Amino acid sequence: MIGLKKHWSGRAKLIVALALILAAVTAIASGLFGTTWAEKAVQTVLTPIRGGFASITRQIERYYNYVFGYESLEAKNDYLEKRIMEIEDQIRSADALERENAYLRELLNLSRQHDDYKFCDAYIVSWDSSSWKSTFTIGKGTNAGLETGMVAVTQYGQVVGMITEIGANWATVTTVMDTSLEISASLASSGHTGVVQGDYTSGERGKLRMIYLPSEAVLRNNDQVVTTGSTVYPKDLIIGYVIDAGYDETGVAKYALLEPAADFDTLEQIFIITDFVSEQNEANRATDTSEPTDASEPTGN
Repeated sequence: MIGLKKHWSGRAKLIVALALILAAVTAIASGLFGTTWAEKAVQTVLTPIRGGFASITRQIERYYNYVFGYESLEAKNDYLEKRIMEIEDQIRSADALERENAYLRELLNLSRQHDDYKFCDAYIVSWDSSSWKSTFTIGKGTNAGLETGMVAVTQYGQVVGMITEIGANWATVTTVMDTSLEISASLASSGHTGVVQGDYTSGERGKLRMIYLPSEAVLRNNDQVVTTGSTVYPKDLIIGYVIDAGYDETGVAKYALLEPAADFDTLEQIFIITDFVSEQNEANRATDTSEPTDASEPTGN
């Protein structure tokens, strides 16, 4: 800015000097040759000077427009960036609501198929996974009516795991991927039963292993594996799908390698089955209603 100021100061002095000289020359010429010649002379001399002034004026205007135009553009840019952030937040919120609505629609379908199920939804807060362990924490606990031993599923009825620890407003869910969790299961196509647990012996991380299958069991790829039903796990919940099979170390029993039905990589929300009617409970109720009640015989005189 200092150099620019000096530049314009020197140029202004030159213009003033030229103007004075021109005024003197014009006065002398007017006396000697008349006004017309003087006017022409002035026009001849002033034309390039006026052009210079016009050029300087245009440069100053451009500089002014640039400075204030830049500030205006910067303000508009800040406003647009804020609007973009607001719109992105709205889109994220809309996406989250759409996902939740999709979850609830599927859960409604599951509830219609199993009208004895009662659910409590919960979001995953954090994960704790290793080669031997697979658990996560949810943001609900005993305050929401949850208890240890309750089963967690997806909105599609796919087994996720079981509540193994709990607090007032939190609970730990041990997933089917964990090696400590064992589930009685059967092949949906043949009915052959076995036990499903997290697979760690073959190094197939992220897979399940179904063991204790009889040697005559016929295993096919994509065979569905479901829960057999108990007082803990409702019957026919989907655990996974067969992707490989073979004989165990004894050479007598078979095993199957399973792809989990639940997609743990995208899991955000789960549903805890807080109550259901098991086959054993139905059998107990049927037994209770079929037994005759004691009644005292009336006495006569």
